[in-house]
Amino acid sequence: MRRIVHAVLFELGALLILIPLVSMALGTSMTHFGALALMLSFCAILCNMIYQHGFEWLEARLGWQRSVWVRVAHACGFELFFTAVALPLTAWWLAMSWLDALLLDLLFSVFFLIYTFCFNWLYDIVRARLALN
Repeated sequence: MRRIVHAVLFELGALLILIPLVSMALGTSMTHFGALALMLSFCAILCNMIYQHGFEWLEARLGWQRSVWVRVAHACGFELFFTAVALPLTAWWLAMSWLDALLLDLLFSVFFLIYTFCFNWLYDIVRARLALN
């Protein structure tokens, strides 16, 4: 249950930040970009489940240990996998070139790097405080 709450809060928080900011920056309606953001959010969850399953299968089959290099490969592999799904969808939905969609995806990646760090830090603080009461 804790993982579900974490995932839902994570996605909801990201959507509440990204939809207004990106809509304003791109000059598109929040409804139009919001629909894309919801689709990408769903795709990210689905891609994560598929990728995790495949990576863990490969990890077990090859006897990998979760070293720093395996974790780096895991993170980079997921980003490439998700980009392969998100890039054509973003380019089509926003009627932009693949290069522009790639640049937007890179911005999203930077956002999520910072957002993930901040969200998890705050989540851990709140969870620890709630556990004390």
